[in-house]
Amino acid sequence: MAQLIAPNTGSIIDGPNGQDSTRTGISTNIVIKVAGNAVGAIQSIQVREQRTIGMIDEVGTDGHIDSVPTKSTDISGECRRTRFDLLRIASAFSRDFLHVDAQRIPFDIDIYDNWNGDGSNSIITTIRNVWIVSISYQYQADNWVIIDEMSFQAEAIYSTLNAGPASTGGARGLVLQNNPIEVQADTGMRRGALDAPGLISDYFTNG
Repeated sequence: MAQLIAPNTGSIIDGPNGQDSTRTGISTNIVIKVAGNAVGAIQSIQVREQRTIGMIDEVGTDGHIDSVPTKSTDISGECRRTRFDLLRIASAFSRDFLHVDAQRIPFDIDIYDNWNGDGSNSIITTIRNVWIVSISYQYQADNWVIIDEMSFQAEAIYSTLNAGPASTGGARGLVLQNNPIEVQADTGMRRGALDAPGLISDYFTNG
């Protein structure tokens, strides 16, 4: 039996020889570590990457003629964790304090995506130089389980797969652009991609 592929989108439905397969990424394949220690009892973690894009207009034209980022990307996130194993949330992230104002040195968070396999097959996303912004918790009479919540900001984020680029063509073998500057920024070899020379010519040749 041949591999079943959705005709309109190319999405893979069955395995290579028509076998049953599960191809959806799920959170049970995610391991979060700090300083090599797995952070347990996490209920949810959200990572947000956001930057501002400026639209360039001109007199005499009805519509934007160009667009460009106007500031560096902001990295932030939130984590909810059940208070477990005698660890409050900062301690679970290998910190030697409980309260926000005690933090003196930033730390890194590593997220291991084992969907494709473990070890060298894991996509490792590093959130670099994390500062805790807030910690909150609530004691309730009608629900005794204590949930700690933490929000954070960071300087940078990057991902690697076996020490190389993490963005691949996937199971479908999609042909990617592979702009070398973008790959360097995505793997943490440089901070951002817009300060490299040749930006205009890159747009003309690859845009």
